[in-house]
Formats: sequence, structure tokens, C-alpha cells
Amino acid sequence: MPTPRNTFCGRINRREAIRDIGGGFTSLALTGMLARDGFFPGAAQAASSNPLAPKPAMLPGKAKSVIFLFMYGGPSHIDTFDYKPKLYPLDGKTIDVKTFGRGGHKNQGRVVGPKWAFKPFGHCGKQVSELFPNVGECVDDIAFIHSMTADSPIHGSAMLMMNSGSLISGKPSLGSWINYGLGSSNENLPGYVVMLDKTGGPISGAKNWTSGYMPASYQGTVFRSQGDPILNLKHSGGMGAAEQRRLITSLNQLNSQHLAPRADNTDLSARIASYELAFKMQASAPEAIDVDSEPDHIKALYGLDGSNTDDFARKCILSRRLVERGVRFIQVYSGGAHNDDNWDAHGDLEDNHKKHAGNTDKPVAGLLKDLKQRGLLDETLVVWGGEFGRQPTAEYDNGTTGRDHNSYGFTMWMAGGGVQGGVSVGETDELGSRAEKDRFKVKNLHATILKLMGLDPDNLSYWYGGLDQKLVGVEGADPIHQIIA
Repeated sequence: MPTPRNTFCGRINRREAIRDIGGGFTSLALTGMLARDGFFPGAAQAASSNPLAPKPAMLPGKAKSVIFLFMYGGPSHIDTFDYKPKLYPLDGKTIDVKTFGRGGHKNQGRVVGPKWAFKPFGHCGKQVSELFPNVGECVDDIAFIHSMTADSPIHGSAMLMMNSGSLISGKPSLGSWINYGLGSSNENLPGYVVMLDKTGGPISGAKNWTSGYMPASYQGTVFRSQGDPILNLKHSGGMGAAEQRRLITSLNQLNSQHLAPRADNTDLSARIASYELAFKMQASAPEAIDVDSEPDHIKALYGLDGSNTDDFARKCILSRRLVERGVRFIQVYSGGAHNDDNWDAHGDLEDNHKKHAGNTDKPVAGLLKDLKQRGLLDETLVVWGGEFGRQPTAEYDNGTTGRDHNSYGFTMWMAGGGVQGGVSVGETDELGSRAEKDRFKVKNLHATILKLMGLDPDNLSYWYGGLDQKLVGVEGADPIHQIIA
């Protein structure tokens, strides 16, 4: 028979005290251990000292990593991958066509016919501009989306939309959402890496790879392809390896005083993870970016040969090396700064696109071929595109070939990672001025990327400002099912 509790004056006897204290402490310890093992779903993440610890996928997904090749400035779809034969004979003629770009709304314009010939490539017979002969060899692995639309024809807001799903700054970027949803399989490197053009960063800078209202652990880390990979990794205050080890040990000791996960312990865990990652990167990052150790035939495949393709080739090789090491999301920019330093061809379209396509065609094709020959393409999603496209008409009436921005219809493509190759979906009109068939918004592109990565776009959410925030917005978005294998 259980010993009756003596409640006289609120006192308990010695046997009851030993029973309650012993059982209480062991239960507390057991709770902490079960939480760290994921027994309590809500507490598992809080218990982990690493916010980038790997997490299970929400859906079946083939892709494990994303390489986003961002053509900053807005490449002309009708001069690259969207073949419009009826535009050629209209060159120089003024026609009625509604456009909206940097110059505002117009109802007429002087046609600029495509400046390069197209020819069919691959078993699928995809028509590709002579600007991209090497990428043309890979079309059977590529899905082209010819009916993309954006909400803004202005660089800054359009880039924010393409990178974070919102025209307003301060929202987490695509790479942050993927790392938040899946974590990273490499504890020694960032889960989200950004490589900028040698001419500089894009407009709005770090807003394009911010973690927004999420913890800073999920933001992009800017990598350089040569020299010290990460600027400011070594603290100016002179914190060396020994000092960092002591700091990490002290923080871990403090954290271990909490036997069970606590809401007020999250910031401490994030600090520990940040210092641990910084310390590990000092040793791991230099080896990861050692592109010069690649064999000569791989350098030749990408165009790392001292020519104009050198810079982008180095970044594409580094992207493959980072994927091999488990980095979850990599974004590589072609074009930076302003004017003809990027794809923003307002003046001389021919010189602009010849330069940027010439710098990137062989490295991009080399990346696809290299991933495929290593068996990595099936689990690596490669995305190519800019923030919008360009109009079929000239921006100015002075005889130049420059095209204004076009957010009404443009082309992007994907390869690998569960994508069906050799297909084209959506259509613009016969002039390429706007999407007409199967129009897709940026959030449909984002939903497709999330789904291929094993994340549910309509249920991947982060609680902030009293709402379950989502990359695709509260209304949700459908993936582009036509390109999913």
C-alpha cells in the first residue's frame, strides 16, 4: 500500500522527498536526451546547437543541392533560347505592340530582329542561338520555361522577387528557405554560398541573399574563387584558433547547464554554431576552393584556360566542388555593377550579349557535362536565368539595337535534380513580347525548386509577424509539373 502523504503544515517525510527529488532529476535528464534525439518534434530543433543540422525532407525529392546561375541584368530570350522566326523580316520596322519597361508603357516600337541565327540541337531538336553552341549540346538534359513573368520591370525589385519571392526587401532568400527546410550535410562549410561577378555585386547587394527575419545562420556567405575564400573570416581582433576553441568550449559548457531545451537558449545555440562554423571554415574552405588542383582535362572542359571564360569557369568548377562537399545552395552571378558590365543591353545588344554569352557558354556547358559524368546531375538542380527578359523593340529611336526590360514574358531553364530533359513549356507570342500559353510567375518557379528539393512549398513556413510566412506567399503556388520527371 502506498505511503500516505503527510500534508501537515505543507511538509513531506524523508522517504517522499528522496522519491520526488530522485525521480524529478532523472526525468528532467531523460527529457533532455529524448529531445536531442528528436523524440519531441517541436523541441528537436531547439535542442540542436547547430541550426543547419540536416533535417528530413517533407516530400520525396531527387535534388540534394541547387546551383543557380544568375544572369544579372536580364538576358534577351529572343536572342538566346526563344526562337522567333517572324521577327527577322520585321527588323527596323515600326509596329503596334504594347510594351512596359524602364521607359514606361508604349504602344508602338521599332523592331530589333534577332542578331544571331538559331539551329536545332540534340535529339529533341531544340532551337538554340549561336550565342550558346556549347549549352546547345546539353539540351536533352534541359527543360526550358518560355513563359516566365515577373511583377516588376525594374532591376532592384525584380531581383528581390526572383531571389526572395517579394518586391519588398527584408524577406528570406530562396537559399535561406532551402537551408531552413533541409539543413546542410556539411558542418565545415556554409549551407548557402554566393559568388559574385568580378565587376562587383548586383543592385541591392546583400538583400539578394539575406536570411531576412530568419536567424543569420541561414543567410548566404559570399565566396571568392581565388585567394582567401571568405573575407573577414579571421577576426580583426586577432582571435586565433586557440582563442576560438576556448570560446566555443566556454559557450558549450554554459549551454550544457540547460538539461532540457529552452526557448531562451536559442540565441546561445546560434552563437555557438556561428563560432564553430567560422572555426571549421578556416580549415575547410581553402581546400574546397582549390580549383587549381583539378586535372587539365576538367579545366579544359570548363574553359579554365586563361581566356575570357576563365573567371566563370573557375566559379562553375568551384560550384561542383561545393556540391560534392554537401553545400545545399550555390548562386553564381554573371554580370555585376551597372550598364554593360552585366546583361542589361540598353545600347549595343550585339556587343553586350556576345561578351556575356561568350564568357559563360562553355563554363555552363562544362558544369552540366561534368556533373553528369560524375553521376551528380541527377541530384543537383541547375537553374539558369535573370530577373526578366528583353523587348522585341528598340528602346531608343536613334538606330541602336538596345532592348528595354521585359517582365511580361521571358525564358529560364533547369537541368538535373528530377527535371525532365529535352522539353520546352510555355510560349510567348510570335514577337516574344509577352507570355501567352501556360504563363508562370516567379512563385511557380520557386515552388518547383522547393518540390524538387523535397520541400512542400505550401507548408514550408516560418512564424514571423503573427503569420506563417512562406516563400510562395500565403496564397501558395503550384510547381511547374510539365518539367518534373
